[in-house]
Amino acid sequence: MNVIERAKRLLMSPKQEWEVIAGETTSTADLLKNYALPLAAIGAVAGFIGGSFIGVSIPFVGTYRTPIGMGLAGAITSLVLALVTVYVLSLIINALAPKFGGEKNASQALKLAVYSSTPGWVAGAVRILPSLSLLAVLAGIYSQYELYLGLPRLMKNPPDKSPVYTLAVVGCAIVLGIVVAAVTGAVVGAGAMATGALQPGLH
Repeated sequence: MNVIERAKRLLMSPKQEWEVIAGETTSTADLLKNYALPLAAIGAVAGFIGGSFIGVSIPFVGTYRTPIGMGLAGAITSLVLALVTVYVLSLIINALAPKFGGEKNASQALKLAVYSSTPGWVAGAVRILPSLSLLAVLAGIYSQYELYLGLPRLMKNPPDKSPVYTLAVVGCAIVLGIVVAAVTGAVVGAGAMATGALQPGLH
């Protein structure tokens, strides 16, 4: 699988690419390891560099840089949870399918969850400069559009059910996002407390 080409086609011509994806057979391991992992790593690495090396400017105070150990722990945690989240999201997509006239299919649901996350993962690169966070928000909206386009093609639901189906999945995704943010914060915070890394890192 050519990750770059697949991501490019999903971003530039999603309707046509979903038709191609619908007919593919891809194992869970291959999808997560060879596509989801490298793309999810973009945001994790960018966030680590942005937080620990570039830092965040605080008015009248200076620039705060996350201690490297703490930043690395946060990057690894966010990467692992990104993969867990997309897998759980696929379970939700599959479970909801019959409620919206679709067909349950775990393989197709996983492809949908992974590939519709492409815009958000690619936009994770802006985490290197927190001031560009608005672009990440726009990418998140485009991910929802990708989901909307992919649902009827992969889960076989009637197209007129896609808007509500999409909203239901997005609602669950928001809850998952809140849980992931809380877990990431707890893990990083615990590590910081244990190492004394919560000392001010202003430069």
